[in-house]
Amino acid sequence: MSTPSYLHRLSLALNARDDELRPAMCGFLLFLCLFTGYFMLRPIRESMGIAAGVENLQWLFTATFLVMLVAVPLFAWLSARVPRLRLVDWVYGFFVLNLLMFVELFQFDSDNVWLARTFYVWISVYNLFVVSVGWSLMADVFDSEQAKRLFAFIAAGASTGGLLGPALSALLIDSLGASGLMFVAAVLLGATLGLKRTLMRWRETGGAGRPGAAPTQSPQRPLTGNPFSGMTAVFRSPYLLGIAGFVVLLATVSTFLYFEQARLVAELFPDRQAQVRVFGTIDFIVQAGALLSQLFITGRIAPKLGIGALLAIVPLIMCIGFVGLALAPGFAILATLMIVRRIGEYAFVRPGREMLFTPLDAENKYKAKNFIDTVVYRGGDAVSGWIKTALDMLGQGAGLVALIGAGCALLWAGLGWRLGRQADHRRDELELEAGVAET
Repeated sequence: MSTPSYLHRLSLALNARDDELRPAMCGFLLFLCLFTGYFMLRPIRESMGIAAGVENLQWLFTATFLVMLVAVPLFAWLSARVPRLRLVDWVYGFFVLNLLMFVELFQFDSDNVWLARTFYVWISVYNLFVVSVGWSLMADVFDSEQAKRLFAFIAAGASTGGLLGPALSALLIDSLGASGLMFVAAVLLGATLGLKRTLMRWRETGGAGRPGAAPTQSPQRPLTGNPFSGMTAVFRSPYLLGIAGFVVLLATVSTFLYFEQARLVAELFPDRQAQVRVFGTIDFIVQAGALLSQLFITGRIAPKLGIGALLAIVPLIMCIGFVGLALAPGFAILATLMIVRRIGEYAFVRPGREMLFTPLDAENKYKAKNFIDTVVYRGGDAVSGWIKTALDMLGQGAGLVALIGAGCALLWAGLGWRLGRQADHRRDELELEAGVAET
């Protein structure tokens, strides 16, 4: 049966083949639900971080890292006992229950500072975990060639959710309150499980598990290894170590900007509602810019220029921006740099970073990737947070921080270019092996 013309035109617009349109839309909707729920709660998290004291942010980052050290081995333990087909169900189901618990707690005592701190740490863990597992699922469902064409559109679901979430938060906060928004976020997270089932079914017929594709481990079996195998795999592989280094540099640049943003917002906007409004405005601008880039630019850059270009463009822009911030420090330049960094991360860095995992086996796609996305990322956050605090104590102002940030961004660009080239080489090797096996 031929594909209706309007669906065929939509496939062409998305750089997808006709049979890939449905799974691509499922991936888009999955991230739409995840990010709508998260961005409904993000302005609340940011205001709670300030309520707990800007001077205590490095402690919150450190607490998040310590929680990650416990959570990641538990995830690896679970993945060795639950079939890969059901792993996302268990992880997302656990976080749905967590959200429902916070609904009750915030109804009981919404102004408790320790509850604010706990929620800040929890949502920082929650966000990285659900997004990391979601992208592990995508790397499992789509092969490397499909990922280059489709991951930008799938990532656009995240940006659309990033636009919709703050709008719903502003619309519903007066009528539902913080606890009501958390309940809506729990419903949206639960809705992703049906989309996951559709994606895993398609994987066996048209995706990475289809006949003739490179051999992969059956999703009917649990992953192999022990609770620490993801960590040991990273330290054994130069390629995975490179990805970990890339993530650390990303976290360092992001943390420097985040702390400076929090400090200036606290100084310029002392009222909590004004703070939420500023953070929500920045989020809206970021998600709108990222969505336009994902829909019309990213999916066409990756197949033509390769993954390395996606991973190096943003760090180079950040390097130039940090130099500008060192020469003329101020909130306007900082906010612009923060917006450019986040648009670039969502539109280019994140899809490119996820493409790095598509040539790997299932254990590395889930366990090693989860270790990098959570422990390594939050470890980079914690260490760079303390470094930022130490630099502030030197009394040199934003100039010194900006110059160090420029150096980190330059290293980040070089490593991203190198990793992209290595990923393209690995993909070519897998395609050659699949071709030999077929003949």
